Amino acid sequence: MKKEFSDMNEILELLPELRTQLGDIQETLIANLIMLSEIPSPTFEEAARIKLLQQRLLESGLQNVSSDEAGNGVGIIPGKDPKRNILLVAHADTVYSEKSDHALSVLTDEIKGPGVADNSLGMAVLATLPNMLEKLGIKLKSNLVLLSSTKGLGRGNLDGLRFFMENNSIPFDAGICIEGAQLGRLSYTAEGMFRGHISCTLPEVLDWQKAGQNSAIIALNDVINRILEIPIPRRPRTTVVLGAVRGGKSYNVMATRSSLRFEVRSESAEMVESIRSRIDDIIADAASTHSADFEFNVVSSREPGGIDVSHPLVKCCRQVMESLDLTPTIRPS
Repeated sequence: MKKEFSDMNEILELLPELRTQLGDIQETLIANLIMLSEIPSPTFEEAARIKLLQQRLLESGLQNVSSDEAGNGVGIIPGKDPKRNILLVAHADTVYSEKSDHALSVLTDEIKGPGVADNSLGMAVLATLPNMLEKLGIKLKSNLVLLSSTKGLGRGNLDGLRFFMENNSIPFDAGICIEGAQLGRLSYTAEGMFRGHISCTLPEVLDWQKAGQNSAIIALNDVINRILEIPIPRRPRTTVVLGAVRGGKSYNVMATRSSLRFEVRSESAEMVESIRSRIDDIIADAASTHSADFEFNVVSSREPGGIDVSHPLVKCCRQVMESLDLTPTIRPS
C-alpha cells in the first residue's frame, strides 16, 4: 500500500478496496463484541470490561496500555510524529445491570443482546482497530490514543471522560467519539442539557377530610402541568422530555411519595438555565400550595458546544461515509 498520500481524494479512491481487504477482520470484531458484551458494565461498575479491553489491546501488540484513577482504559498506537495525537473514545458503561442476561444471540445478519449498540460495539471497534491497521499495513503520522471511558451515562455525567481530559498531559489535535449505533450517524455538535429528578413527599398521616383532594401524585401532577406551560422556542431548538413518573402503592391508599425524571435540551445554554430556574420557582410554589416537601436534583448536565459543519474533520467524515455508500445522518448529540 502507498505510504504517503498527496490529498484526501487518493484515500477516498482506495476505501472500497480497503473494505474488501478487511473482510477477514469481521470475525475478530464479532469475537471482541461477544466477549465484551457478556461482561456486565453498568455505570460505576465498568472495571471488568475495561480489564478485558486492556487484555485484548496487549494481545494486539500495544505496549502503552494503562488505566487512570477514574478507571478509564487507555491504549496508544504509536505514530510517526510523537507530537501529534488523535483521540478515539468509546464509553464503557451500559444501562444494564448484572441482573440482566448478557448472553448474545448471534444470527446471520444481526446480533442481539443488552447494550450491544450502546456501547459494546464501540468498545469492540477500539479493541479491533490495531488488528485493522496491521492488516492494511497502515502506520499513521499521529499517535492514536484509544480511550474507553467510565461513568458516561446518567448519574455518571461523563465523569470518566471529564477526568481524563482535565488530568492527562497529552495535547490532542482531534477527537472522535465512537458509538455502536446508528450506522452513518455524524454528530459534530452537542446540545446543552440537564437531567433532573423531582421527588414529592407528603406526611404519612394525612388529613382524611381532604381525601381525594391532595396526594403526592396530585401535587406532582400540578408541577408537571406547569412545566408543560413553560414557553418553548422554535429557535434556539429546545425540548423538554418527561421520561418517567412514579407514585402510589395501591388503589385505595393515598400516595405519600411520587417522583419525576425528565430532561431539558437546548442549543442555548441560557435557555437551559432559564428553564431550570423556572422549574425551581414552580416547585417552590407547589410545595406551599400542597403542603408537600419537594426535592429537585440535577443528576447530569453539560454545556452546548461543537465544531462547524465546514470544519475539515466534518468534511472528511462525510466524504468517507459517502465513499462507502453510507448516507450521513447529521444530528446533535
